[in-house]
Amino acid sequence: MVDTHCHLNFHVFDKDVDEVAKRAFDAGVRIVVNTGTSIPSSRKAVELAHKFDSPAGEMYAIVGVHPHNADKADREFEGEIQSNWFEEITKLAHDEKVIGIGETGLDYHYYESNGIVDKKLQKDAFRKQIELSIELKLPLQIHNRQAGEDVVSILSEYRTKFQDPPGMFHCFAGTFDVLQDALEMGFYIGFDGNITYKGIAKGETVELSELAKSTPLDRLLVETDAPFLTPMPFRGRRNEPKNVIIVGQYLANLKSVSFSEFATIVDNNVRRVFKKINA
Repeated sequence: MVDTHCHLNFHVFDKDVDEVAKRAFDAGVRIVVNTGTSIPSSRKAVELAHKFDSPAGEMYAIVGVHPHNADKADREFEGEIQSNWFEEITKLAHDEKVIGIGETGLDYHYYESNGIVDKKLQKDAFRKQIELSIELKLPLQIHNRQAGEDVVSILSEYRTKFQDPPGMFHCFAGTFDVLQDALEMGFYIGFDGNITYKGIAKGETVELSELAKSTPLDRLLVETDAPFLTPMPFRGRRNEPKNVIIVGQYLANLKSVSFSEFATIVDNNVRRVFKKINA
C-alpha cells in the first residue's frame, strides 16, 4: 500500500519519526508521501524523502503552500519570512524526490484558530501553484474544504493545459457534482480515515462513504493525513501512515472487492498519477 498524503514533516513527529516509519514499513506500507503546507514543512518533506529510501520502504515529497497559509506571505511563519514562498517552493519542486505540487486549493471552513483566510489570497496562491505544476509537469494535490465549486471553477480554467492525469483531490469531501467535475477533468480521488466515521461532517451534505461508492476503483487513492483523521477504532489518537491499511480495508469492503485486489488497483493508480515514482 501507498500512503499518498501524510505529514511526518510536522513537529508532532520530530521525536519518533524513525519509529513511525518503521511501523509503517513493517505493516506493509511500501511508500509514504509527505506533503508540505509551507516553506519549512515542504523542505522537511524533501529531507525525509532522502532519508528514507531503501528496499524496506521509501518516502517521497509533495511541496506547496496550504490555503490556510496564503495570508502569511508578508510575515514570519514557522520561523521564516514567507514573502519568497513561491520562489522557494519552485526550487524545492526540482528535487528528484518531489513528485507533486501541494497541498494547494481552497478552504472556506471557519477555524477558531485561523478564521477563513481571505479568499482572494487563497485563489491567487492556488493559481500560482497550478501554473507551477503545469510548467514542471508535476501533478497537483488539491485541498478542498467547503469550497468545491470555486475549486473546480478555477481548475477548469486550466484544463486544456493539464497533463494526463492532472493530479488528485486529497481527503475528498463535497457534493456529487463536485466529484463528477473532478473526475471529468481527470483527477483521482483520495479518501482518509474519516471515511470510517459515522454521519456527515459539519458543513458537508454527503456522507464520505457515498462519495467513495461513486468513485470508480481505477480512480481511487488512499491516504492517512497523519497526524490527523485517525480511523476507527483508534480515533482520538495520533494518526500514523501504518493506518492506511485500515483505510484501504474499509474501502475494499465498501467496493466489494478483496483487499489484495484493491491494493493492487490502488497501487497502480498511484503510479499513474505520480509518474516519478516509476522512474
